[in-house]
Amino acid sequence: MSADKNEELKKIMLVEDDADIRTVATMALEMVGGMQVHAFGSGEEAIAAVAGLAPQLIMLDVMMPGMNGPEVLVRIRERVETADIPVVFMTAKVQPEEVERLRTLGVLDVIAKPFDPMTLPDTIKGLWANRPRV
Repeated sequence: MSADKNEELKKIMLVEDDADIRTVATMALEMVGGMQVHAFGSGEEAIAAVAGLAPQLIMLDVMMPGMNGPEVLVRIRERVETADIPVVFMTAKVQPEEVERLRTLGVLDVIAKPFDPMTLPDTIKGLWANRPRV
């Protein structure tokens, strides 16, 4: 799935149950970062859409009602066509042990909420540029 290692990040799937955070992150990534964002309010919606959207990167809230972020990650990894999409978790639970536990699930990184909307696009682009190539 990963193409040219210098491929520009253009298409992101954002999965966040909080409508305000979803709006702020989408606006920051689109208006400041110049990326196209497909935002979803639940893990179930994201799983239903991910293969058809083929995002380059998924930003995934950890704590959501219904299906949480780690559960969504497992479901995405189970499908051949989505298994290699890089994922970044977003969470308000930023205790070092929790962040380390989340990183062991095979994500690029864990972003703390609340985040600075003005620096979010550069943070995401930096993670994209330094991602392991599959």
